[in-house]
Amino acid sequence: MTHALIPTPKLSPTLEFEADFIAGLKNIFEEKIIFNQLLGLKITSLKADRVTARIDMRDDFVGHPIYNRIHGGVISAGLDAMGGLAVMAAIGARHMDETPLQRLHRFSKLGTIDLRVDYLRPGISDYFELRAEVLRLGSRVASTRMEFLGADGTLFSTGAASYIVS
Repeated sequence: MTHALIPTPKLSPTLEFEADFIAGLKNIFEEKIIFNQLLGLKITSLKADRVTARIDMRDDFVGHPIYNRIHGGVISAGLDAMGGLAVMAAIGARHMDETPLQRLHRFSKLGTIDLRVDYLRPGISDYFELRAEVLRLGSRVASTRMEFLGADGTLFSTGAASYIVS
C-alpha cells in the first residue's frame, strides 16, 4: 500500500487578516513573549504566506567587539521566533471561518521541535530584517524556512525549523 503525501494548500498572498487579529498577534509576539521583547523584534509585515520583522542592532547584541557583529545567539533566537510567527499566521489563515479571538487561542501549544541555522557571513548592520514562511502546515507539525538579512538586503543567515502545532 502506498501513501501519497497530502500537499499543503498554498496560502493565498492576497488573504488579508482583520485588524483585530493583527493587533492580537502583534501583542502576543511583541509584548507577551518577553524574550521577543528583549530582542526588540517588531513585526513589519504579517501575511498568510510570509511574515517579516526587524531587529535594531544594539551594543548588548555584539558578539565580536572588534568587528561589532551581531551574536549568533541573537540570530538563532530571532529566526526561531520568526518561524513560530509564520506558523501562527498560517494557522490563522487556515481557520478564517473563526473569530480573530478564537484563532489567537490556537497558539497555546505551539513549540519548537527542531531548529537549524546556517551562518553564511558576519552580521554587521545597523538593523536586520527577518523573514519566514511555512513550507508545510500539517495537523500536528509545521515546517518553516527563515532568513536573516542586513539593512542592505545582504543575506547573513538562513534557518529551517519544525514546530509542534497541536
